[in-house]
Amino acid sequence: MSLSRSAITAIDPRHFREALGHYASGITVISSLMDDEPIGFTCQSFYSVSMAPPLVSFSVMSTSYSYPKIRRAGRFAVNILSGDQVRISNQFARRGEDKWNGVEWQASPLGNPIIAGSLHWLDCEVHAEHAAGDHVIVIGEVKALKLQEAAAAQPLLYFKGQYHNLAAHRPV
Repeated sequence: MSLSRSAITAIDPRHFREALGHYASGITVISSLMDDEPIGFTCQSFYSVSMAPPLVSFSVMSTSYSYPKIRRAGRFAVNILSGDQVRISNQFARRGEDKWNGVEWQASPLGNPIIAGSLHWLDCEVHAEHAAGDHVIVIGEVKALKLQEAAAAQPLLYFKGQYHNLAAHRPV
């Protein structure tokens, strides 16, 4: 059975958000350094784009306070958060506060902030960006990366509006 075009109506933003909330995603912090000031924000819309060249992408609100600074820097790091970094995710999701207060970090090869305890990180240069509705899609070329040695480390996941622990679930 297919729906007729007349059955398609405007999408209710609440239903759209709820539907997308049923797609589990990892949590990252996108970070950069501009004028010796670390900047960053929590991002769950991160994904790989290409293996050759190595490209990744994230989406950010057009009204973001942080992204214009990252654009000017021309580079960013993707900090893939581990399962025990809920506090970091929440801290970087807030607007207008000192997000880096109490956060240990070191500079990446490109000079981007790498958050201590992150599962892995990727060091990127801005490759392209595209306007998309109320967001900007940013594509970065990966120039360096670090896979952490902790084999038991788990990623921080977000599903249906809550953080989840992968270790609590069995693989299918």
